[in-house]
Amino acid sequence: MDEAAVDRLLAADSGNVEALLRKGDLRSAAGDDRAAVAFYKRALGLAAGLGALPMSLKPAVARAQAGLARAEGHFARHLEEALAGAGFPAGRRPPRFQDSLDLLSGRRQVPLRLQQPTSYYYPGLPQRRYYERSEFAWAPRVEAAAAAMREELRAFFEAGGEGFTPYVVSDPTRPRTDFHGLTDNPAWSTLYLWEKGAPVEAAIARFPDTFAAVKDLDLPQLGARAPSILFSRLQAGARIPAHHGVMNARLICHLPLIVPAECGFCVGGETRAWREGELLVFDDTVEHQAWNGSDRDRIILIFDVWRPELGQEERRAIAAMFAAIDDYSR
Repeated sequence: MDEAAVDRLLAADSGNVEALLRKGDLRSAAGDDRAAVAFYKRALGLAAGLGALPMSLKPAVARAQAGLARAEGHFARHLEEALAGAGFPAGRRPPRFQDSLDLLSGRRQVPLRLQQPTSYYYPGLPQRRYYERSEFAWAPRVEAAAAAMREELRAFFEAGGEGFTPYVVSDPTRPRTDFHGLTDNPAWSTLYLWEKGAPVEAAIARFPDTFAAVKDLDLPQLGARAPSILFSRLQAGARIPAHHGVMNARLICHLPLIVPAECGFCVGGETRAWREGELLVFDDTVEHQAWNGSDRDRIILIFDVWRPELGQEERRAIAAMFAAIDDYSR
């Protein structure tokens, strides 16, 4: 079965185990280990729930398990070499960073508490839902720019307001998952000023005051992952179900700009009101959710900053790790 046929099967049924296994095989043969691992993991997870495995699937499952082990070995070697080249060889790493690598590789396991990142866990950080605005010396300067940001938004919408796209977007190179009906759904949409490791120049030209207010903050430089600077729009009546963020090495900052009544935000069971022009800073690896029960759209500015408990050497090590991951993906 060729890849186009497999893609058609997965478009019709994203949980087709046989097609997922075949897709992993095809990506592995093409040298795309990252994609192969994603499809193999999805297939093996679904296969584990089948109970008694059909005999016809056993060879493909065994092949997936072997392919997964092979790909993980390739990546482990690449990561060690890249970290050593960046000045972080084994035995000369910040202790918490080494612990994070052991957790990432599965060599160690820890019971997760409030923080439950979906991709990368940095141990030893405080288990907090929210951080207070008063803890950040730069907060008053950013809040002071809120009026200018709202004026830029007003001008943008008067000119047509084109450019918002769904926040959750399906990736044809990875197994499809649907995030509570919000995948490819404009009910939760974004307009990026900084995305996937690079400035979005056209957007910055439309929102120069917004970008100027945050560009020099303590933003994590983590390749395609961070920083992110964006407007987030939640349409009237929409709800973002409870979920967790990808990594706990950063904090997420909300600057509410247009917030009608009947909007709400909850982190780890603690609800706080968005107040226009007042920062709200939180750890998004703690389960959180949002809703807009009004008849108007809600718009906030979102950006991320380093967690203040991380030292400079730890930050450099984390950045080197993600640079190695991006290089491996290429």
